[in-house]
Amino acid sequence: MDGGSFDNCDLSTLGVAPNSFTCSNTGDNTVTLTVTDMSGNVSTCSTSVTLQDSTLPVVICESVTVQLDNSGNGGIQASDIDGGSTDNCGIAAEGVSPNTFTCSNVGANTVTLTVTDLSGNTSSCSSTVTVQDNTAPAAVCLSITVQLDNSGNASIQSGDVDGGSTDACGIGSESVSPNTFNCSNTGDNTVTLTVTDVNGNSSSCSSTVSITATVYI
Repeated sequence: MDGGSFDNCDLSTLGVAPNSFTCSNTGDNTVTLTVTDMSGNVSTCSTSVTLQDSTLPVVICESVTVQLDNSGNGGIQASDIDGGSTDNCGIAAEGVSPNTFTCSNVGANTVTLTVTDLSGNTSSCSSTVTVQDNTAPAAVCLSITVQLDNSGNASIQSGDVDGGSTDACGIGSESVSPNTFNCSNTGDNTVTLTVTDVNGNSSSCSSTVSITATVYI
């Protein structure tokens, strides 16, 4: 930082203080140059040393699994996929995108973690977020009355005893058992409705099917 100091009888030493810096000194710093000649005469001057941190953060990602809630929604924070990111001068902020998920995201999703240090340097990495739907449908049963036909037979479909079953991600299929009846089943019969959602989760409920026979003359 000596810009050309001189002395009529030659210089002895040059010194500058401070001469070492850390992250806390980022920006402008006033330093003092001290010049001593061969006779011990001393002069000083001051100048500004601007310190810059241009080192990018070291970003480390890790994969995670997210469960959807009963409403079919899930979310993550940046810290959930940060596997130990570091920076020489400290991390100021982290963000992850996307960070919210719905039923349409079931399976593997690529997300990006972005880390910004205290000097505004940023770097990113990618991670896999596996979204799972493990919530079973809400099976709702309805009791019904069914009349045997002229041949003494009757049948029902799952929709006949479904009283309003729901699932956040959608119902894939339904079945009811037993679903056929004859004269031996006259009276009340317990049937089971099984509801399976689009992601393979299932639940069941029981319903009463009352079988009646009409006497034909």
